[in-house]
Amino acid sequence: MVLMALRGAVGFLTRLPVGRSASAWNAFSDSPATMVLVAYLIGMVSALIVVAAPGPTAAFAYPLALVALTGIAHLDGLADLGDAAVVHGPPAKRREVLADTVTGVGGTAAVALDVLGLGVAAFVLTEAPIALTIGLLVAAEVGAKLSMVGLASFGRPAHEGMGSTLVGTGPGQFLAAAALSFPAALMTWPSLLPLASILGALGAGLLLAGWMQSVFGGISGDVFGAANEVARLAGLYVGVLAW
Repeated sequence: MVLMALRGAVGFLTRLPVGRSASAWNAFSDSPATMVLVAYLIGMVSALIVVAAPGPTAAFAYPLALVALTGIAHLDGLADLGDAAVVHGPPAKRREVLADTVTGVGGTAAVALDVLGLGVAAFVLTEAPIALTIGLLVAAEVGAKLSMVGLASFGRPAHEGMGSTLVGTGPGQFLAAAALSFPAALMTWPSLLPLASILGALGAGLLLAGWMQSVFGGISGDVFGAANEVARLAGLYVGVLAW
């Protein structure tokens, strides 16, 4: 069952050709803590690309690697959030914009700032010790996925859909995800900068999700995607600024 859930998590979070099936998705939706395990894979692959490239190239290669490895589903959620966030009007109007498939200026700006921020962080980290660069990039990814597990564990669904099948798994999954995140927090021991990165990512993701839940009435697939992107970026900058 764990392997089936992990397969579902890889299928949900990456573009790797693991095959997608209803049984894998169902196992994953019951065990969203497996997202943290996939975060190690995403974080390590992208980190190795950053440490292998010179500064300007790393700034371009890091966000490119994330898109190549994970696709654009989470960026699409961030774009929808950006459009909805700049709308003037009641929550119903924001929800209408969130569901709109057309990307506006707000969504374009949100995605551009996210990609720019990832590139700048990667550029800065090329000047850091290799172990720290890898530790912070992995920790930010782990923290982002931990925040998504938090949404699945404690959120309420906004409506029926893919996102709603992940919501409501209870605190046990969040505790399991936190335990799985522990090795990432200690990757540069005795330095605890990766721990700070994880906590920064978790806090940013949950704060954003709390605001979105209050405005949009619950957690949706777009909320998961936006939280992942914002949390990763926040985790990176907490680590970079602390360094």
